[in-house]
Amino acid sequence: MKILIIKLGALGDAIIATAVIKQILKHHAADNIHLLTSPPFIQIFSHFDKLQIDSFERGEIFNMLRTIPWIRKHKFDRIYDLQSNDRTRVFCTLSGCSYIAGNHPHYPYTIHPKKTYIGECHSFDRLNQIIESANIIPAQAIPYLPINKPTINKVNYWLEKHDFLYKPFVILHAGSSLTNTKKRWPHFKELACELNNLFGIVWVGGNDDAELNHTLSTASGIDGTNQFNIFELAELGKHARFTVANDSAPMHILSCSQTPVFGLFGPTYPRRTHALGQFNNIISSDKSLARNDLEFKPSKISSISLNMVLNKLKENKLI
Repeated sequence: MKILIIKLGALGDAIIATAVIKQILKHHAADNIHLLTSPPFIQIFSHFDKLQIDSFERGEIFNMLRTIPWIRKHKFDRIYDLQSNDRTRVFCTLSGCSYIAGNHPHYPYTIHPKKTYIGECHSFDRLNQIIESANIIPAQAIPYLPINKPTINKVNYWLEKHDFLYKPFVILHAGSSLTNTKKRWPHFKELACELNNLFGIVWVGGNDDAELNHTLSTASGIDGTNQFNIFELAELGKHARFTVANDSAPMHILSCSQTPVFGLFGPTYPRRTHALGQFNNIISSDKSLARNDLEFKPSKISSISLNMVLNKLKENKLI
């Protein structure tokens, strides 16, 4: 059979989907499998065995019009639409495929969970429900991001250079995309001052975090902006005592490290988007946590006090 998996979305979404995609590959081990994803995510899936990766740029109608004939030309026997948004529903509707698994209990999906998703569980759990409806064994809640030897060596060299091979350190991500600065917790400087006597501090992030990280690292810690790719950051996280991060791509990448990741949530809904496997490490001003999207009320992330974060770390015997 020819199989198509669709996964677009944001970087965090792609990380969350890795274990589910691996499970689809296992189920269809004898089949020809394609993944349609966004160009920035090709590297995430590049180490998956027997997976052909295809990508088209998002955002332009021309690229959408190119994608539909490409899907039809391949005559896929099954489609697993792990995105299930307006764009991918159009792809599925015009695909010519009769077996389409997706998130919504209506056309064009012929295989789907019984109930409409309203954020009552993590997005990963919903992806599992999609593949379960297709009689595929659900994935474990551990992101799949295999790390090669050169990456391990590069991170070890960086750790040795900064005297962190044997000295305990923590990772802090204080930033966010510049289009979503409401996610930024304003007390990272004070947190770093509290932690600095116990741990080394590494500030991580990309271009959007550069100015903030430069400012914060002048007070304490090392500025690690743009020093690690996705795989290197995941490997770095394996050596850290813990991470504290805003709801962000680094938060999801560091969940691959299987070390504690404390996610800070105000304007975004933690039950749906927390770091995979880190539900107990959510830090939110909403202590009860809304049960679904309808109940969730965004709040200012500044309502999370420094003491709330410190107390969470103390509860986990990390400080």
